[in-house]
Amino acid sequence: MKINRYKKRSKPITFHLLQPNLFFTFSANYQLNKFLLTFANVIMLANNPLTPQHFSINCSGKLLSLNQPVVMGILNLTPDSFFDGGKYNSVDSALFKAEKMLKEGASIIDVGGYSSRPGAVEISQEEELKRVIFIIEALKSTFPESIFSIDTFRASVASEAIHAGASLVNDISAGDDDPDMIATIAKLKVPFVAMHKQGMPKNMQLNPRYNEVTTDVLDYFIRKIPILRQAGIIDILIDPGFGFGKSLQHNYELLKNLSAFKMLDCPILVGMSHKSMVSEALNISKNETLNGTTVVNTIALMNGANVLRVHDVKEAVEAVKIMLNL
Repeated sequence: MKINRYKKRSKPITFHLLQPNLFFTFSANYQLNKFLLTFANVIMLANNPLTPQHFSINCSGKLLSLNQPVVMGILNLTPDSFFDGGKYNSVDSALFKAEKMLKEGASIIDVGGYSSRPGAVEISQEEELKRVIFIIEALKSTFPESIFSIDTFRASVASEAIHAGASLVNDISAGDDDPDMIATIAKLKVPFVAMHKQGMPKNMQLNPRYNEVTTDVLDYFIRKIPILRQAGIIDILIDPGFGFGKSLQHNYELLKNLSAFKMLDCPILVGMSHKSMVSEALNISKNETLNGTTVVNTIALMNGANVLRVHDVKEAVEAVKIMLNL
């Protein structure tokens, strides 16, 4: 009997990832041959999170290797971001911050003009464009060899930003919040960071609930990635979405089980910089969370993260260098 004669399975699939008390049940349907290949991959990667996976992404003709972890520096152009809002919304201050991060070793600068912090106020598309486009143009003119990404969930903003000089789109909704986003990314032929979130920024932290957070987020990506591939998106990075509709316990469960996401065969981006998952765990203010941020980033690297999205590039680059000595 040939494997490809099997019908799609309609019942959930449950298996153990060789980690204590960690079981996964996926509701998505699989053909048996795809499941067997995926299962074999999971067994190998779960046993050794540092098993190398070879990735590269095409950023407007510049190939960025992710065979070793890289750092994405955050450049917030918003007046109300949770950590550094209002500091870099002029051309001079944005260029100064970008230059500092590039000198410290950032491989990508992520530019955002829409605050997605819990409880953030929504702004118009016009306001978001006003904040980001002229800054991206100035950045690309000043640092023409550098890679810039646009942090947005709006297809029109993504398109304008790419034409202004960005080479990658980082979407907190993975295309869920704008029906035009996926087709736009496919047309632009740029890498796409697909992040998981539950709810919207204004309400996502009120009472997040999951059956089992790692299972549920994995299942989300198992469904989402084929949609992105079928649309024609080639370079896909996945982000579990720390702090986006997750409790403190949810965040640390995801961090502990991060290596399971290697089964998706996509680069893993993590963004935990100065977030409440650090300040709440240590009972300190966000301004005191640099050391804690470095700790959780190091754990993420040990569990297979390919990209660290951070405010403090120097410390993240040092964490990567130390991890590479293992």
